[in-house]
Amino acid sequence: MTSVNRRTLLAGSILAPVALALDGIAEAATPKEVLVVVGEQGPNSLDTMVPVANDYSRLVAWNVYDRLVSHGTKTMANGATGYDVTVMVPELAESWDISADGKTYVFHLRKDATFHDGSPVTADDVKWSFDRAVSVGGFATVQMGAGSMVHPGQFSVVDAHTFKMTFDEHNKLTMPDLVVPIPVIVNSKLAKQHATAADPWALDWVQHNDAGGGAFKVASWQPGTEIVFTRFDGWTSGPKPKLRRVIYRQIASPGTRRALLERGDVDISVGLPPRDYAELAAAGKLQVIGTPVQNDLLFVDMNVKMKPFDNLKVRQAMAWAVPYQSIMDSALYNRDVPMWGGDPSKPYPPAWPVVSPYKTDLEKAKQLLTEAGYPNGFQTTLSYDLSEATTREPIALFMQESLAKIGVQVTLNKVPGANWFAQMASKTMPFVITEFYGWLVPEEYFFYWNFYGKNDAVFNTANYQNPKLDALIEAARFETDPAKYDQDLVAMNDIVMTDMPRIPLARLFFDVAMQKNVKGYVYWFHTHLDYRTMYKV
Repeated sequence: MTSVNRRTLLAGSILAPVALALDGIAEAATPKEVLVVVGEQGPNSLDTMVPVANDYSRLVAWNVYDRLVSHGTKTMANGATGYDVTVMVPELAESWDISADGKTYVFHLRKDATFHDGSPVTADDVKWSFDRAVSVGGFATVQMGAGSMVHPGQFSVVDAHTFKMTFDEHNKLTMPDLVVPIPVIVNSKLAKQHATAADPWALDWVQHNDAGGGAFKVASWQPGTEIVFTRFDGWTSGPKPKLRRVIYRQIASPGTRRALLERGDVDISVGLPPRDYAELAAAGKLQVIGTPVQNDLLFVDMNVKMKPFDNLKVRQAMAWAVPYQSIMDSALYNRDVPMWGGDPSKPYPPAWPVVSPYKTDLEKAKQLLTEAGYPNGFQTTLSYDLSEATTREPIALFMQESLAKIGVQVTLNKVPGANWFAQMASKTMPFVITEFYGWLVPEEYFFYWNFYGKNDAVFNTANYQNPKLDALIEAARFETDPAKYDQDLVAMNDIVMTDMPRIPLARLFFDVAMQKNVKGYVYWFHTHLDYRTMYKV
């Protein structure tokens, strides 16, 4: 990348307002207790439970709201600190009891916890928040269902500081599902003041206002531009954060975000293109931490209920025609773990994701198309999320070029990011480049969100349903015998890799670049920054 000096950056008429604004931030960002972060995307809601809430709303939920419990941390293979899914630690709940049969959970809340407005946190707030999460519909309600939290009757108040949950059977996902940024504790007394008959859960008010009691408060929010967090000194659910203030600024241009970071005007940049992270890591002047995302998969889906992808041989042909190495080298810049080119003689392991046996073989692809009745190929549309165009567009162009060699003419459909979830949910796209990673580690969780026919999950863009697979997914969630679980997981892998509704490409890294004086970074399953542990030296 060519060097960009301050004068050159300010001279650009488009970038000048951003640079001038960030000059002001840079002056304010020099104090040790202030962190300045830049990224392309930001929250569209302050309420994680609103059905339209985007992924960056989880950033708000994590730092502004408490959950009952959290995970411990550990040193990862890359030397960085990450969450430890095997360890549960207190957050709002200082202790808990689980019955021997795993059907009853009792949580004992901290008696000194307060919300940001100073009102005490009670079990009534927890009950109302959980009732809300299972009732509002959409992503939040489905996520709660992963842990078998499905209706308000399961939740009860024992006393002011004791909350109880009951279940028909034990589900190993229940406790880790309490850690995700969905079952957050909302100030029910405050929210109810803004509830209406049409909006009994005060979704409209909470999505625009802070109703939390977490480590940080929302000081200001300009949607699409900036959100500012300030430390809540009354927080008792963990060690007091060292940061006093965090400024998260949205800047569309990755080149500008990189320049600001290299110049020292900001502390952290997230969401840069893989090429930038590769170059910054090689230069060694900044910290670049890349972590393979748990059970992540970047893939190409084929809608099995739309011609010609209802034909297995067509789907297999597409898998042989993908230009895998070009995608790794020139779209992802090897900031990934390849999930293709496996040994076809070996059985699939009891794990997820698994490496597919496919690699680029255009002759084999052409032969399969001929056997499927498409000797001259066909026409189709390949869709991708425009907000992820940094990687998705070059992948689409490589796909378009390679498929043309076997007679498949591909038109690219660039879906605006604001419409992407709706398009996925419609299941009307024949050919799709997208990605999914699960917040919860157990392998069947990926299958639950992507292939479970009874779920009609938005991420099942292949529109794939298989009753045998559904039965295995249901059984896996409650299976306690490790050997039987592994056996079922191998069977699940066999089904989806044989039917090939989805072509695996890669397991991506989550990359973050920061100044060398920024410390306390912890990788979390949701991939957002945890400001509670971060500080500057």
